Amino acid sequence: MKKAIVVGTGAGGATVAKELQGRFDVTILEAGKEFHPFTRLSMVETVKKTGLLFDEREIQLVFPTYKIRRAGDGMVLVSGVGLGGTTTLCTGNALRMDGDLKALGFDLDAEFEEIAREIPISTTHQRRWHHSTRRLFEIFQEMGLDPRPTPKMGDYDRCINCGRCVLGCPRGAKWDSRRFLEVALAHGAKLVPSCRVERVVVENGRATGVEARQGLTRRFHPADLVVLAAGGLGTPVILEASGIECEPSLFVDPVLCVAANVPGSRLDRDIPMPFVSQREGFILSPYFDYLSYFFNRAWRRPAGDIAAIMIKLADSNRGSISARGLDKGLTGEDKARLREGVEICTEILVRFGASAERVFLGTLNAGHPGGMLPLTAAERETLHPARLPANLYVADATLIPKSLGNPPILTIIALAKRVSKVVE
Repeated sequence: MKKAIVVGTGAGGATVAKELQGRFDVTILEAGKEFHPFTRLSMVETVKKTGLLFDEREIQLVFPTYKIRRAGDGMVLVSGVGLGGTTTLCTGNALRMDGDLKALGFDLDAEFEEIAREIPISTTHQRRWHHSTRRLFEIFQEMGLDPRPTPKMGDYDRCINCGRCVLGCPRGAKWDSRRFLEVALAHGAKLVPSCRVERVVVENGRATGVEARQGLTRRFHPADLVVLAAGGLGTPVILEASGIECEPSLFVDPVLCVAANVPGSRLDRDIPMPFVSQREGFILSPYFDYLSYFFNRAWRRPAGDIAAIMIKLADSNRGSISARGLDKGLTGEDKARLREGVEICTEILVRFGASAERVFLGTLNAGHPGGMLPLTAAERETLHPARLPANLYVADATLIPKSLGNPPILTIIALAKRVSKVVE
């Protein structure tokens, strides 16, 4: 049986591993370790009161799954390193966002139908909403913002409304890609954790395997097929180190929360992103931002008294990441859209009972990188950019043509399923 190397265990990697095992002898290489939900919240809150938490990168000391990078305009990039990748740190949203791909001729209907059979997706969490969330939904409706309950992946009968989805679900209610990883392993795939792939070895126009570092040891892993799914910040670095140039078209879906002191709102104890309002170039949704709560001085107040609305921006495809560093900031158009979002969020919060003069902002952060090897209409059948060797594929957000400004996990899974079908 032919051997396949899959790099990464996030949405793309775990999907490909599950789909390929049996057709190929699959080995999965993951840079991180086993994931555990963050359970030291009270300890961090205690340290926060001392003022010693001032740099977002400090979170990695107690929660190593969080990988923090600094970008331009004071933006912080967040990604997950560990089994399940960033899916363990997401809010479980299941939004289909393949409009740009469809416009290029990509038809992923069959893949989305498969996903619906394999992953429980529903809006049943709506019956668990707290009073504050229901009131915000009404305000969005009153303002003509057309809010829609967010489809979520998982079993929300098990949800306890702890509000900590982004720190790892303690009850296993939220679906993450470790479920697909378990299926792949049960069918014979092999997993190598703490194994950081550095480059793909290419000889005579074909990938022969990958070089990876595990501890102090560097090793060559041979393969007949290599699929990179190391994420929108990881895959481009591996490609560049392999002599394959990417495009300077990095997007990251920046997030900015607009918040206010509303005593007793308790949005920190409700399902994050319970509903979404789609605007031109950004979305709005209630969201308690733990990164801001831990490290932003403006958020030094009781968590239960902070009401916050997220702006998630579809940013411009301008930026890059390589072994030399990260080059990413906001364009003038990006900043204008953020200002528009801040104005709308301020009005929402005032209607919710806040004072306009006391509205404050969160930390600008982002966690949906991609776009540096964008698919074109020419690849609608193969999903294989011409610059790649014939037996090297990519199966993560690196392929997405431009920022979705929306949760991308469902779309990444669909793309990974299609990649799994076309590889040979």
